[in-house]
Amino acid sequence: MSKFFAAVLALLILSLAIYSPNIVRVYKLANLYNEKSIAKNFISIDKIFETSSPIPASEKPYIFEKKEYDLPESYVFEGDELNLLDGLDHFHTDGLIILHNGKMLFENYWNGNTKDSKHIAFSVSKSYLSALFGIAVDEGLIESIDDEVSKYLDDFDGTGYEDVKIKNLLQMSSGIEFNEDYADPNSDINRFARATARGSSFRDFAKTLKNGREQGTYNHYVSIDTQVLGMILESVTDMPLREYLYKRIWSKLGTESDAYYIADNTGTDMALGGLNATLRDFAKFGQLYLNEGSWEGEQIVPRDWVSKSHTPDAPHLMPNAGELSSNEWGYGYQWWVPGDPITDFTAHGIFNQFIYVNPVSNVVIAKTSSNHRFRSEREYSKAAHVAMFRSISKHIESTVN
Repeated sequence: MSKFFAAVLALLILSLAIYSPNIVRVYKLANLYNEKSIAKNFISIDKIFETSSPIPASEKPYIFEKKEYDLPESYVFEGDELNLLDGLDHFHTDGLIILHNGKMLFENYWNGNTKDSKHIAFSVSKSYLSALFGIAVDEGLIESIDDEVSKYLDDFDGTGYEDVKIKNLLQMSSGIEFNEDYADPNSDINRFARATARGSSFRDFAKTLKNGREQGTYNHYVSIDTQVLGMILESVTDMPLREYLYKRIWSKLGTESDAYYIADNTGTDMALGGLNATLRDFAKFGQLYLNEGSWEGEQIVPRDWVSKSHTPDAPHLMPNAGELSSNEWGYGYQWWVPGDPITDFTAHGIFNQFIYVNPVSNVVIAKTSSNHRFRSEREYSKAAHVAMFRSISKHIESTVN
């Protein structure tokens, strides 16, 4: 073998060693949502992406008391009475837990999931970030949510986020241009996913985004807004997001299992949608919010923050805000408010992940899903789930003491 070909071969081997992990991740990302493998993928994220070190379970696990309950046979959606089990099947439900007055009425798993499965939360993760932010504000680590990003992240000077106020990040009103259409392969959110799979950092990607309109005037969902909030938290707490989550929430809620985040090549946790945990532990977070931030006598998240998190406080944040919003639902601090009436609220992640809270009925519903149809029926599936959850809540009110 000539020295030239030997050198070429050595270069090829070196290139494969450096780039093949990223190539494999890009390939797995492209096949993440395939109908035949999506359910398995959603409980195997650590086999597909880089992940953080584990978030340990609580030293004192809390086990919900169980109570007998039979699901209603039907739910009402858009004036039609539909079969509930058919609906759960259609939306490819992986797990469902229903709590009432802090007791577990229902728990079941499908599609290879079990009570021990760590399921990707997607944007349900944003609501955890909001809770942590409220705690940081209460601790005085953030002076005001009217502060601008650059006050805490000086390397964002000169970027689209430089002058954006924290409150507008919390309320998805940053004015940043962003296309979050998962069905569009060229959308910003899909560019972000590919960049992450190839090894780019979340921080570097955020710095590429530009302003598109005046902040605080229009509700438009920008997942990177949440990631910037996560960067601020890491800066003021001087610890990774996962560690702050463990210390302030996870260890105190009686969580039964470890959890973990997707992470980038710098080890930064994906605040915008990377939390993976069991359904029981997701349900506990919903119960925490039903309890106005309190858990077994301890105020974990400030009560006022919890209230503001699910209370739209401006016209562009109201449900059905028309030309003031790109969303049909209302928005608080990283929590959705479906509206009509404005009494219940929900964390929501793509492919139909939910932590639904109904204070009127004292009901919490946690649901994981692997709905491969989500990209083609996004708004329909969201509305149908709220209809199911509200029908279940009403049924519980009328049948459970």
